Amino acid sequence: MKPIEPVAIEKIRAAAGRIRGHALRTPMVRLDAGNGPAEIWLKLENLQPIGSFKIRGACNAISQAPRERLRPGVYTASAGNMAQGVGWMARALGLPFTVVVPDHAPEAKLSAIRRLGGTILSRPFDAWWRVLEQHGDPGIEGFFVHPVSDAEVIAGNGTIGLEIAQDLPDVDAVIVPYGGGGLSSGIACALRSTAPHARVFAAELETSAALRGALEAGEPVDVPYTRSFVDGVGSKRVLPEMFPLVRAVLAGSIVVTIDAVVHALRLLVERNHVVAEGAGAASVAAALSGAAGGGRIVCVVSGGNIDPLKLAAILRGETP
Repeated sequence: MKPIEPVAIEKIRAAAGRIRGHALRTPMVRLDAGNGPAEIWLKLENLQPIGSFKIRGACNAISQAPRERLRPGVYTASAGNMAQGVGWMARALGLPFTVVVPDHAPEAKLSAIRRLGGTILSRPFDAWWRVLEQHGDPGIEGFFVHPVSDAEVIAGNGTIGLEIAQDLPDVDAVIVPYGGGGLSSGIACALRSTAPHARVFAAELETSAALRGALEAGEPVDVPYTRSFVDGVGSKRVLPEMFPLVRAVLAGSIVVTIDAVVHALRLLVERNHVVAEGAGAASVAAALSGAAGGGRIVCVVSGGNIDPLKLAAILRGETP
């Protein structure tokens, strides 16, 4: 697969115009975290209509696809959030849509796909991952929207970077949950032109830190992968076509524990009344660790689609 190139700022600005009316321009609020190592701000993508940033990339990609390619419908491979982004646009255009999900996809996200009218195909993790690696499945009809390795998806994600630079031009660092690299690289590409002094870090879990492994090895390598309730980040291996891009535009990976994510989730609810999913809180956990340094740090709260029972357990002081 050909490596993904950095996305030009002109493409990101064009994407901002296309997604207007579908995706929200989400607010940023200061995290009430007491006297810590940094001034932490939250970019609240959990407030999007689908509860996730994925609506941005899905909207930009689908809106540019030729109509004849869309006629049979659209499909994606997703643990849940990109599925909802694709489903939101499919419903707006009157198109059928299908989602290939890993067999550990949470019920909260599966229910959302059903509400949007999607067809769900559940597969073991490795079979699901192959759809990502192969950029589609020849057995499924329709236009495939890759949740990560697509320049138009990345450009749509990059609109978050435009908004961060406009709202907090003196930002020192931005921390982004790392699933496949499409969100972090899009934001980093936008900030290279709009706030070039800002460093962009990935936030990963110690149970699935594929980017850290790749950066240490200088190439994508297999890493240990353990499933957890934090379903929106982590993998066994970095997508090879994404590695040159993320290595070029990211300042590094900050790896956090499950317990740190649980603490961040509880803090978000108790202090700021923000409901995040595990992946969305990983960036906050990374900022609280101090690994991104001081100054003004923006944490991208990438989504809020958490199972209510798991959230209740966290608020009781438990770890799901």
